[in-house]
Amino acid sequence: MDDRQRYDRATAALEPPFAILDLAALRANAADLVRRAAGKPIRVASKSVRSRPVLERILAMDGFQGIMAFTLPEALWLVSQGFTDILVAYPTADRQALARLAADAAAAREIVLTVDSAGHLDLVEDAVAGVRSRHEIRLCIDIDAAFIALSGKFRAGALRSTIREPEQAAELAAAIAKRPGLRLSGLMAYEAQIAGVGDDPPGSAAYARLVRLMQSRSARELIIRRGRIVNAVRRVADLDFVNGGGTGSVERTVREKAITEVAAGSGFFHPRLFDFYRGVSGRPAALFALPVVRRPAPDIVTVLGGGYPASGAAGPSRLPQPYFPAGLRYAADEGAGEVQTPLLGQAAQDLRVGDRVWFRHAKAGEMCERFDTLHLIDGDELVDRAPTYRGEGRTFL
Repeated sequence: MDDRQRYDRATAALEPPFAILDLAALRANAADLVRRAAGKPIRVASKSVRSRPVLERILAMDGFQGIMAFTLPEALWLVSQGFTDILVAYPTADRQALARLAADAAAAREIVLTVDSAGHLDLVEDAVAGVRSRHEIRLCIDIDAAFIALSGKFRAGALRSTIREPEQAAELAAAIAKRPGLRLSGLMAYEAQIAGVGDDPPGSAAYARLVRLMQSRSARELIIRRGRIVNAVRRVADLDFVNGGGTGSVERTVREKAITEVAAGSGFFHPRLFDFYRGVSGRPAALFALPVVRRPAPDIVTVLGGGYPASGAAGPSRLPQPYFPAGLRYAADEGAGEVQTPLLGQAAQDLRVGDRVWFRHAKAGEMCERFDTLHLIDGDELVDRAPTYRGEGRTFL
């Protein structure tokens, strides 16, 4: 029985649209991440999962420790649900959430906030100034991990932190140490140009070689600079952790002595964009089904909805992938529509009104912003249901 048959059989009683999570694929993907991490703990990126019960399943497996959250309100909620060791990986400007953090002993103990400037420190202090009996707030400095070459004319990597050099990091660490009620707990650096860029992109072989060359040089530059930054900061403050990497760079990042843990999220679901990494051998675990509602022509079907683009630079790579049956493609002048989506190809000839087309999202957790529930499949059986953040009435963006 192939995957399409398994999914159709397990969900026969469900009316699409709906989303599923293949537990066997999830377990296999998690095991592969642990293998690649070579003994270093993996912090689970919640934005790529966005389901509380699924986070619980992952953290119950060996090799995973802590959560990398995307907003402070999310982290506060997760603590209230029993989760611990949470790094908010993006700076917050939410004054009310900061006041709640400072007033809550359990939250302050379990949550670390990310900063990269004295302006962040000023905002945190101002937000908690009126809190009585406030608790110490733990901080993490975010380091710019981008690759810069040709005297600054070439840059690859996310536009994130203002902190790039050891002396800058040490200066901010010293500034934190001088502020009562704040404590530096960790460092993080996300090498997006390696972890978030596939080294086996479709199309031009020459472009693929350039990507690999850039990533190789970036990795060599970063291992030296990140090590120097960690040494400089440790002369100022003790560190609980040094976080780096992502699904696409786990095996490279863990080789650095300065790194104590790596982050991963997309690798659990293995969305479409991660098909283009030579070192990532995951199985698609998260899919959604849409019903066929029209047959405009023998080789064309129309499904309900489907306009679920992923974030990032707009383009075809950000659209969901029609996955089962294989061989379907979008109409060039329509793409994925909000209400309906035409799909072309020989595979459409065998589809009838009421049949299902299975899709993979381009990214991982963003699919969960479209569905209230993940239907959990094991083998050819529907074994459980897990609410997404949306299904629990939680919106954190």
